[in-house]
Amino acid sequence: MTKFPSLKPREVEKILLQNGFSLKRQSGSHRIFYNSELNAVVVLPVHSREIPTGTLRSIVKQSRLSDDKFLKKR
Repeated sequence: MTKFPSLKPREVEKILLQNGFSLKRQSGSHRIFYNSELNAVVVLPVHSREIPTGTLRSIVKQSRLSDDKFLKKR
């Protein structure tokens, strides 16, 4: 199991955009990204603090990317 670093929402957003995701819409403090190639939808909570590890793992799972591929784009 990969050890995830602490990431802020803007860092995760950058990773998603680099992996072909686009911002579909925003609902309050949550941004919804979509990748048509992977048919994947990712919900990203946008707060001022770092994203908790469990939430980050959920985001990676939603993105359908491997842990290594997701973290390599950092």
